[in-house]
Amino acid sequence: MASASDLGSTDDYEALMSMTDVELLKSAWRQEKAAPEILQFESRLIKRVREQIQLMEETVEEFTESGFDPLTVSLYQMDLDRTQFLLRSYLRIRLQKIEKYMFHIFATAELLTRLSKEEKWFIERCCVDLQTHLEKSVLSQLPYTYQSIFQQSVINDETDMVAKPQLDTFIVCKTKYYLGHIQLEDNADGEPDGSGSQKPLEEPFEMEPNVLYFVRYKAVKKFVEEGKIDLY
Repeated sequence: MASASDLGSTDDYEALMSMTDVELLKSAWRQEKAAPEILQFESRLIKRVREQIQLMEETVEEFTESGFDPLTVSLYQMDLDRTQFLLRSYLRIRLQKIEKYMFHIFATAELLTRLSKEEKWFIERCCVDLQTHLEKSVLSQLPYTYQSIFQQSVINDETDMVAKPQLDTFIVCKTKYYLGHIQLEDNADGEPDGSGSQKPLEEPFEMEPNVLYFVRYKAVKKFVEEGKIDLY
């Protein structure tokens, strides 16, 4: 989530501070759901939300035993159910990404730092167990050059058997303040344009506040990580 130093004005900071933890969780859930790669785990927010869920559960139980107005109890229960759904869905989405890209995440130090303590334990066990299973059941029966779990052939240096998130995926996003000098396309790979020369870089892109944009995720990746762009 964004910190005070990331925000464009005092009004933005005050607006963030006025949001409840449930609203912050909903925002983190939406970001995680829309992003193709796993994002930073919101440890402090999740800890507070879990504490609030426990408090709400105790409140509902106390109201029920005390014979409170059923409508009041129902409203508290609805609020509790909504918060639990958001928390479970947020954690489930992250687990799905970990399962899908486990070897890529495990081999990338930056991505590993984004995981919670429990997620790190989970991905470590998954990688070890899956690799052991594949080696015993399949890979050991193949010729040596095809026994790698990461490469189609050991002759190839590229880890072409490891699933990776598609950062070229198009996403819908919006920012609360002006952002400039965004490079939508680049020629980092030095690919020719058909005439033998390299493709020219496109002119930088600008984003206006409160306007929806449909762009490639990798072009705004750093702004998402800094909390300057919201995904939808």
